[in-house]
Amino acid sequence: MREIRFATMKTGVLALMMACSAALAGCGAGGEPEAAADSQISSQPMTSDSSTPATGKTEETKNAEAAAAETRTVQGEFGEVVLPAHPQRVAGIYLEDYLSALGVTPVVQWYHPNWGIQDYLKLDVPQFDTSGSPEALLAQKPDLIIVDGGADLAAYETYSKIAPTYRLPESILQDSKQILLAVADALGIPEKGKEVLAKYEQTVEKDKAKLQQTVGSETVAVVRLNGGEKTLALFGVKNRFVGSLYSELGLTPHPLVGNMEDYQQIISEEGLADLDADHIFVFPANGDWDSAENTEARKILDRPIWKSLKAVQNDQVYVVERSYWQSGAIQANLLKFDDVMEHLAP
Repeated sequence: MREIRFATMKTGVLALMMACSAALAGCGAGGEPEAAADSQISSQPMTSDSSTPATGKTEETKNAEAAAAETRTVQGEFGEVVLPAHPQRVAGIYLEDYLSALGVTPVVQWYHPNWGIQDYLKLDVPQFDTSGSPEALLAQKPDLIIVDGGADLAAYETYSKIAPTYRLPESILQDSKQILLAVADALGIPEKGKEVLAKYEQTVEKDKAKLQQTVGSETVAVVRLNGGEKTLALFGVKNRFVGSLYSELGLTPHPLVGNMEDYQQIISEEGLADLDADHIFVFPANGDWDSAENTEARKILDRPIWKSLKAVQNDQVYVVERSYWQSGAIQANLLKFDDVMEHLAP
C-alpha cells in the first residue's frame, strides 16, 4: 500500500519555522496567535474592526475569546496534548475528508507532488505540500492540527511547534468509523460525529442488503494500474482503502484477495491468470487514464492474459475514479459504495 510520510525537516527549515513562530508570538497584542509557554499556540480571534481599542471589544468578540481560552486534554499516540475546547481554525493533515463530513472546512488541504490532492472533496482552501516546508501551514495560523499515521514522531513534533497537535492513536487507524468519532471528539462536537456515523451505517445496511440480492457470493477484486512501474497491484481485504467493500458491504473477495496478508501485491503474469473474479474494479495510481504515463501502462490491459479473464470476457470490469478509491475515509467510502451500487446493483 502506498504510504504517505511527512518529509523529515532539515535543521535550517526548523530554525526558520521557529523564527516565524517567534515573530507571530510578538504579534499577540494585535490579535494574532500568541505562543504559549509549552510552544502551543492558542487562538485569539481578531475583532471585526481592527481600530477598536481593547477596552471597547464587542460582546461577540469577548465570547469568542473566552471560548478560545478554554482547553481540554486528550490522549494521543505520542502522549497527552492540551487542545482548544472550541477550535476555530483546524488543519487535518490527511483527514480533510472527516473534517468536511463533520461540517468543518479545514484551513489547508494536503498536497503531494506525486499524488496531487483529494480532488473529490472539492475544497477551496490553500494547499499544504506535505513533502516540503511547513511555512504554508504556519501561514494559515491553525489553532488545532490533527494528524493520522502519515505523521511520525518527528513530524508530530514539528507540527506541535505550530499549534496544539493531536496524533490519532495507532490502534484506530484501520477503522474509518473510529477515526470519525475521534476527530469529532477532538473538534469538541462528538454528537455531530455520532450523527454522521449513524447516516453512514444506514447507507451501509441498505446497500449491503441490496447487494446480497443482486450479486450474492459472486467474487470481487480491486486492481490498481501503477503507471510509472507499468504493473498491476491487487488490493487485499486488509487494505484500508477498499477493505470496507468486504467488511461492511459484505462483498465476497476473490480467494487471491481474501487470502492476502499484505495490503497489496503486484500481480505477475502467472498470478493474473488466476484472477478469475466475477467483478473487477480498476483505477490508475496517479493522474488521468489519458496521461502519457497511463496510456503506456494501459497496454497491460491489452495483453491476451488480461483479455482472457472471466470479468473481462463478461464485460464486468469497472473503471473508477482514483482519488476516493485510494482513501479509506468516510466520504470516500460512500463514494466507493455509490460506484459499487451503480455497477453491481443498478
